[in-house]
Amino acid sequence: MKELYTAQALATSGRTGKVISEDGQLDLQLAMPKGLGGSGGSGTNPEQLFAGGYAACFASAVAHVARAQKITTGQFTVEGHVTIGQDDSGAFALAVTLTGSFAELDKAAAETLMEAAHQVCPYSNATRGNVEVTLAVA
Repeated sequence: MKELYTAQALATSGRTGKVISEDGQLDLQLAMPKGLGGSGGSGTNPEQLFAGGYAACFASAVAHVARAQKITTGQFTVEGHVTIGQDDSGAFALAVTLTGSFAELDKAAAETLMEAAHQVCPYSNATRGNVEVTLAVA
């Protein structure tokens, strides 16, 4: 792989600590969600960070594919949902739903664009075969 950019972050004390990027742009308190037995607290959690990162990366992939295919999308958003749960063996697992909302595309065109973006998004490529990813159009 030809390296283009490397992000670096340090996590301290797991789900109840902090996460800080090397440049200080990311400096967040973490809190264990109530659904995982925590207090909920006033902090974020790894699933929220993953949902935001995946949604942002996927939206960029949508824009990239739209430009390459000369598709006018108008204003659009991608909402990421990351669920943590346990599989039948008791192991923890993740599932992702990405929902696109497009001002100027009909549902069929939006679905085709989302599928194409799913083939080029680095997060989609990293999770393919490991994490169940569902694409939806609002």
